Amino acid sequence: MDMKELYARVKEDDVKFISLQFTDVTGAVKSVDIPSQRLNVALNDGVWFDGSSVEGFARIQESDMRLVLDADTYAVMPWTTSEYRRARIFCDIYQMDGNPFPGDPRGTLKRQLEKLKNRGWTYYVGPEPEFFLFRRNGGDSIHPVPHDVGGYFDFSAHDEAVRVRTELMDALSSLGLEVEMGHHEVALGQHEIDFQYTEALRTADNVLTMKYTVKAIAAKNGLVASFMPKPIFGINGSGMHCHQSLVDSTGKNIFFDANDQHNLSPVAYGFIAGQLAHARAFSAVTAPTVNSYKRLVPGYEAPVYVGWAQINRSALVRIPRYTPGMENATRAELRCPDPSANPYLALTAMLASALDGIDRNLPCPAPLNNINVYDLTREERKAMNISELPGSLAEALRELENDSVIKEALGDMTYEAFARAKWAEVDDYRLHVTDWEVERYLETA
Repeated sequence: MDMKELYARVKEDDVKFISLQFTDVTGAVKSVDIPSQRLNVALNDGVWFDGSSVEGFARIQESDMRLVLDADTYAVMPWTTSEYRRARIFCDIYQMDGNPFPGDPRGTLKRQLEKLKNRGWTYYVGPEPEFFLFRRNGGDSIHPVPHDVGGYFDFSAHDEAVRVRTELMDALSSLGLEVEMGHHEVALGQHEIDFQYTEALRTADNVLTMKYTVKAIAAKNGLVASFMPKPIFGINGSGMHCHQSLVDSTGKNIFFDANDQHNLSPVAYGFIAGQLAHARAFSAVTAPTVNSYKRLVPGYEAPVYVGWAQINRSALVRIPRYTPGMENATRAELRCPDPSANPYLALTAMLASALDGIDRNLPCPAPLNNINVYDLTREERKAMNISELPGSLAEALRELENDSVIKEALGDMTYEAFARAKWAEVDDYRLHVTDWEVERYLETA
């Protein structure tokens, strides 16, 4: 979108303020609001801000940073009132010397995608973010009370959850997301909204857009939306399965091979092998909270064991069965990410791992078809060389520390900021005494 077209859109939409958005290293959305009359200045000169207080950005003596607007990401926020109508534009972060800031998560993904572009390939991703809708349970505190009593794909003509989910889908569509489907998930109060499979940078932007839109519309309806991976004990947590493929410059899916028994090309096998080889390390980025590892346990449909399969949903990477005439739909579904991840960093780590497998011709293990890995004993899994994901964020961070491929893809500044923030989270968690510990040990210890 050129400047003239953008000005016309802002005027036509009667936008009063524009939120210039970016994320910190943990994925939290940051925003600088400007009056729409300042858009011309912002587009030409950027917007300067103090980065020293943003998680993972800069030291105090290097704090001056500039937001450079990506005009193609302009969209009106549909929940804002006409009196104070707001739009948003995603931004890239630049330093005083005019160079991109190496700690910018969006810039980190763009650098990784530029390497792929040099090969003539494009990385497509279709995420499936799940979330819960809760009612507040007294006062200002939130004790999770599911918003409905539905189950997987359930429908009721008078279900309030259907009404809210429909409102969410409409809001997301107005923000430019091509929503494909919304449905109730397995757990009470759990939902999923899927949007169109598209290029990775736009996908990451879309994930952020979805998260804050869902929260805004939920709040408008007196609800609390949560993308926390495991908010309630004993029921399924929320994941963000990611369907992935590589496309060449002609638009052809390069994962498909009609002559292979699984209809997969050598590139696809290398892609799978790379993600399996680095899965224990990139889980620190794709499942980045202490709570993430309460979802990644056997028994709740979350992938725990490192392997791939067709159809089999107990595997970490699933390859949906080939349908004749649907060659371009060939894809690898990575099932361990969750929606608490910074989408820019998660896709960076996932892509870097896959490319390492392709470039080094890593051997792809045999598929785990017709095997429920959850039913295997530890000894049986060991005999089949099936490893498992880390059991905690601390374990995942140690794996990441030893993975040069992912660290290089993130870059020194981003990796160090991410690791520092996450180790602080681990330490803070270790210091807290939970209700479970009190109930278990107060009188018995």
